[in-house]
Amino acid sequence: MPRGRSATYDDQRELILARAAELFARRGYPATSMNQVAEACNLSKATLYHYYKDKSSLLISIAETHVSRLAALVAEEEASTHTDEERLRRFIYRIVEEYAGAQNAHRVLTDDVRFLEEEDRERVLDQEREVVAAFARAVSALRPGAPSDDLAKPLTMLLFGMINWMFTWMKPGGRLDHASIAPIVADLFLGGIGAVKAPGEERERTAGRRGREGFAEDAKGRKKG
Repeated sequence: MPRGRSATYDDQRELILARAAELFARRGYPATSMNQVAEACNLSKATLYHYYKDKSSLLISIAETHVSRLAALVAEEEASTHTDEERLRRFIYRIVEEYAGAQNAHRVLTDDVRFLEEEDRERVLDQEREVVAAFARAVSALRPGAPSDDLAKPLTMLLFGMINWMFTWMKPGGRLDHASIAPIVADLFLGGIGAVKAPGEERERTAGRRGREGFAEDAKGRKKG
């Protein structure tokens, strides 16, 4: 009979993905070997191949896992009963929050998907398109009566331009973290530079409530003001 998987099998797979994503992000996918991934995981090469058959399967898993999480959280927020502005703010907050814990995977998704075979690449890109389309719908909802079909996608891509490249300039332990920058991005996109508040200014920063009730109350406060 075939041998069953151990209780730690999934945990080991996650560790391998995390180490591989770190190497791909730092060295680049083409310059990273399976030997280096195995060494980073303190595994033999044979053991590594027990979990992933080749380097391409590692890249597919990293990209698909990351983009699937993005698509799931956007779908969850799109099904919510929030106002249009609150929904877009939550989109921004939750995407930035996800990036905070997945910077290596995000860099791999941004830089290395082009190395996938066409079928695999299109599958990943289809999920990315779902995320962009949901954002575009949220942007369009804030432009009632405007020719939003023409501008919703370009405006969305400008928004992603602010979000997607944070990993190139944000420093771990710096004055601004991802939780601080998310409302700044939302303020700038929705209200222009004059609407941007400094971290902590008229905004609750306690852990667990950032970007949730705080964003909703912030939006209501600006409408009254």
